[in-house]
Amino acid sequence: MMPPQRLLETTLIGAAAVLFAGANLRLPDRQPVVAPPPTTVATTDTMAARDSAVSANPASRALTAFASMVHSLSSPKALQSAVKSYFAFKSAHPDEIKKPLLYFVDYGLPSTQPRGYVLDMSSLKVVEGPFTVAHGRGSSTSQYGTPTRFSNSFGSAATSLGLYVTKALYAFTGHMAGQTYSSIGLRLQGVSTGFNDNALARGVVAHGAPYVTSAKAGRSQGCPAMEPSRAKELLPKLADGAMVYLFAPDQNWMSRDPWLATSN
Repeated sequence: MMPPQRLLETTLIGAAAVLFAGANLRLPDRQPVVAPPPTTVATTDTMAARDSAVSANPASRALTAFASMVHSLSSPKALQSAVKSYFAFKSAHPDEIKKPLLYFVDYGLPSTQPRGYVLDMSSLKVVEGPFTVAHGRGSSTSQYGTPTRFSNSFGSAATSLGLYVTKALYAFTGHMAGQTYSSIGLRLQGVSTGFNDNALARGVVAHGAPYVTSAKAGRSQGCPAMEPSRAKELLPKLADGAMVYLFAPDQNWMSRDPWLATSN
């Protein structure tokens, strides 16, 4: 049996060892727990609200529908500006729009490429197109190509950009290579002030022309002319209260057309 003195010494030594070990034992630092950022999840209610907002905006609904049907445009702004201008005018002058049709031409494309459409703005369907359309001889220096000059001036023989309301049909007479030809014609009233409001007085109309074929379109006196057979079919549908929209990526016009400004 260990003597009492020896037992006490042993106990004290053991206690000191435990204290020493405890003083020198370093526990690892504990890192703060950071909660992950909340994840935004589109709920059924938020998606329904978004869809309802799109449905309530006819221009947004039309753009969504036509985006999958109208292809090969010179710029996304071609269709966007056409649709927005149409609904801006219709909202301001509902009594003048008697037919839900829009004859839309993208003059950012050359005359050797189909660039015309007739769109049903009510059923959101393409009635016709794409098809070739003429531009004015005052808008380009070559017989075929992309127009670069646009004018509202008398005697310019140039295309006038912007929004038009269709008026009455009439018997159109034109000239080509010294020969006279006849076709159906549709009078157009320009409503883009300063850019096409001289169209009716200038005699700028939609009509059929033999210099427009399915492959290319020659130049007119400023009229958005189409193939004679197509004109015979389409123009009666467009007469008296439909709309026409002639687009080109022309910054002067795009920054100042009143219906583009209204729709933004």
